[in-house]
Amino acid sequence: MKAIVVTEFGKPDVLKFVDLELPKISSNHVLIKVEKASVNFADVKARYGKKGKGKFPFIPGLDAAGTIEAVGSDVKQFEVGQRVAAFPAGGSYAEYAVANENLTYLLPETVGFDIAAACPTVSFLSYKLLADLARIEKGETVLIHSAAGGVGTTAIQIAKILGAGKVIGTVGSQQKIEYALNAGADHVICYEKENFTEKVNELTGGIGANIILDSVAGRISEQSMDCLAKYGRLVHFGNSSGEVGHFKTNKLHSSCRSVIGFSLGTTRKERPEILKETAEQVFKFIDEGLLNIKIGQHFSLEDAASAHRLIESRQSTGKILLDINN
Repeated sequence: MKAIVVTEFGKPDVLKFVDLELPKISSNHVLIKVEKASVNFADVKARYGKKGKGKFPFIPGLDAAGTIEAVGSDVKQFEVGQRVAAFPAGGSYAEYAVANENLTYLLPETVGFDIAAACPTVSFLSYKLLADLARIEKGETVLIHSAAGGVGTTAIQIAKILGAGKVIGTVGSQQKIEYALNAGADHVICYEKENFTEKVNELTGGIGANIILDSVAGRISEQSMDCLAKYGRLVHFGNSSGEVGHFKTNKLHSSCRSVIGFSLGTTRKERPEILKETAEQVFKFIDEGLLNIKIGQHFSLEDAASAHRLIESRQSTGKILLDINN
């Protein structure tokens, strides 16, 4: 099979297009012929050696969609020929991928491979952050950093589906404002042009946001505390800035505010079973036309390096997909 591998840490040029043997499956695995795979910022971090152990060579990629080619002897939920989305065990930038049965999800007939591949990381994550971690209540104000990206545009929509009264997004450049607005945000702030904490407090009548979704870290995390409402929940789930943020305890207890950490990667590894209900909810939203996953651009598998350059440039909007077997 054709695949992309990383043989050393470094810039996008370390992504090599190679021939590999078809992967073998164990008793609880399924073999998937991959149609589409998504590109996530976590893939960039893995390429630089900032995420995971990176035993060389490795195939990058977190999520994929395709058709089941073979099932292990202990697999009960799936059969050959079914259309699925999955979090593959050994990467998704390849013509075939192996996934554990409990990290594989049957697709409704109405959900195409494009949406299915773009969906798992961004939508499962957004749903977990808002429904389970932040425990969103109807009418609450949600602030979403990096609102024009794959997670951001998805989280905006899921916040609305779950009853948010107002959704405010932040973006790093003026060009991204319209994209976040088109995803459904009520207000979008460019934090390079405006003080987002002052603007959020102004938009909420001085109350602040009830929920803040933060994947940036560093100073953005620290400043977010200045516009987090009493009883508010800041959910921290990434560090795309590469910076470390610091929180002061005196900003928490008396205001009844919370800082919560979450990793979809850790959850896939430690508690994969809790994602089944998440998948059902997300595919229901898509099937009913409530959730529209924003796809920004397509690349061929061979051109994965260009996809990485785009996402690393911070100029991308929506999800980036690799077209594998089509």
